[in-house]
Amino acid sequence: MHAVAVTAVHALLAAEDKKPEDNDVVAGWTGFVVFVALIVAVAVIGWALTRSLRNAGRAKDAGMYGDQPADTTQEPGADDK
Repeated sequence: MHAVAVTAVHALLAAEDKKPEDNDVVAGWTGFVVFVALIVAVAVIGWALTRSLRNAGRAKDAGMYGDQPADTTQEPGADDK
């Protein structure tokens, strides 16, 4: 069992010796495309969330969730007196 552990350690140490230089590893165009795709994905998710919350608010005001329908004839803030 000791021989297997020593062999594994030597294999790991040999793999560490073959690492590239810091200037050889760059993101390049692939990294830029991934970054832009992530920005687009966050924008689409935000748009969908806003739309969904807006629709849920309209449904709540219409009384679809068991609430009383909102009275739309009153002006906002009229109950504050």
